Amino acid sequence: MAIRMRISPARVLSPGLLIAAGLGPWVSRASAQAMLADDVIILSKGQQARKQAMEKAGGKAAAAGPFPTSPGSGATRLTIRQTPLGPLPGIAPGTPAGQQGVLSAASGYSTAYQGRQQMAPAVAPLPAPVAPPVPQYGRLEIPDSLDEGPPDGLTLDAAIDRFVQVNPDLLAKARELPKSRADAITAGLIANPIVFFSADSIPYGAYSKANNGTLTYGIVLVQPIDINRKRRYRVIAAEQAHGVTEAQYADAVRLAVDQLGMAFLDAIDAREVVRYKQANVDRLARMVEVTGRLLARSTNVRPDLDRMAILKDTAEIELDAARANLTQALRALAVLIQVPEDQADSLALRGSIRDDQPVPPPVDDLVKLALGCRPDVVAYRRGVHRAQADVRLARRERFEDVFLFYTPFGYQNNQYLGLQNNTNWALGGLVSVPLFNRNQGNIARAQEGVIQARIELTGVERQAASDVRRAALDYETTRKAVERFERDILARSKRQRDETYRLFTEGERNVSDFFNADRDYNDVVRQYYDSLVRHRRSMLRLNTAVGQRILP
Repeated sequence: MAIRMRISPARVLSPGLLIAAGLGPWVSRASAQAMLADDVIILSKGQQARKQAMEKAGGKAAAAGPFPTSPGSGATRLTIRQTPLGPLPGIAPGTPAGQQGVLSAASGYSTAYQGRQQMAPAVAPLPAPVAPPVPQYGRLEIPDSLDEGPPDGLTLDAAIDRFVQVNPDLLAKARELPKSRADAITAGLIANPIVFFSADSIPYGAYSKANNGTLTYGIVLVQPIDINRKRRYRVIAAEQAHGVTEAQYADAVRLAVDQLGMAFLDAIDAREVVRYKQANVDRLARMVEVTGRLLARSTNVRPDLDRMAILKDTAEIELDAARANLTQALRALAVLIQVPEDQADSLALRGSIRDDQPVPPPVDDLVKLALGCRPDVVAYRRGVHRAQADVRLARRERFEDVFLFYTPFGYQNNQYLGLQNNTNWALGGLVSVPLFNRNQGNIARAQEGVIQARIELTGVERQAASDVRRAALDYETTRKAVERFERDILARSKRQRDETYRLFTEGERNVSDFFNADRDYNDVVRQYYDSLVRHRRSMLRLNTAVGQRILP
């Protein structure tokens, strides 16, 4: 394409433009195009500067947003990142944790593919599991029947469904999805044409035959043309970034669901403690009644009756405290699922701390499942593709756009010559001669980003496999402990306590013997109850580690 131009004294053209000008076969009166050449350079440089500034600002915004580390992006990794899983299997309970298709995938309620927290350093060693202290529930008694709550009570599944729809934190993070879609739309927009009006060679005074010159006016349309398909590759890179954001949001849902599951289990735990303590109060009431009948036969049991009454009174106090703890747990759960405060205390739950489900698949199968569907692993895997898309885009951006100049109307004033004024049109182009690779630094940076993303993916996959194996080990350990309590220990301890109580009522043992046996039984019940709760937590942790709902 020929370039029409005239060097104005007030303007200095670049060497590339001089070369382009030398290639042109003519120089005409369309001086408006000539004056545009360096203006277009300045304009295009300004657009590039704004784009780079927006990209840098976007990177800073991402570092302060709900998903601080964006896999595959060019953002720095020199930041401190926190462990997202919260208390891992074996950690004491209560330690703070780190649209429909995406929601169901993230919460693990689908067999298909399915953060303001960051991924943990993939290769950093995790702390060794710490056994939780045995909770001091006071005197306990195992209830005679299993009560999972009212049939129409809130189940864990229903709580999760409500949680992902109404929780403010997740709703705020979900807005990152349309924002990333908007970025993809922006990346695909075609550059707007530029309209340039010029009045050229305006004299100081007036032109005459002695003072020759030509006063011209022109309207020029400048359209950037992407001959190297940079726009297409920008769209691909933006779509890859959107896929990363989807996976990051799914991971944020996964971690949030883990927190909700623990809060739900806390409420079930508190409800079970109330039932255990209520059963103990009922048993002590019967013992007070039996001791009262013994008092009618012998005055020697009077101290025993007083001691039994004291135990019953203290058990009732502990029951009141357990009910208060249940209220607090229900209110904490109500905040997460946005239940009105005046309805929190009456929130009815349906669930159990007991495990009556089949054992999960072997641990190797669980690891494969986690590597295939766990959202944080998927996010980093997509991050590799995103980084590769950035490399392709950087290579395409070695060549600048071609600028097409079209002057549909030009006007030349020849009045001072006594000649007729005339109109004209003109067509030209501006091409950057690619003598030097002006984008080699960005290409090298993007290539390093691919290597970085692959390293991170390897580390995250190792971390995910470690999480699954630790969660599976904790699940198996606690399951065996619960089975052993239910098969042997509980029956023996209860038999020992009941036999001592029978001998006490028959006068063959004193009350101290019975209290010792009763204390031993209480310790066993506490350990059994703690094993039940710990096993139920390990089930939820295994779901979180795998990224799928494999256990209820």
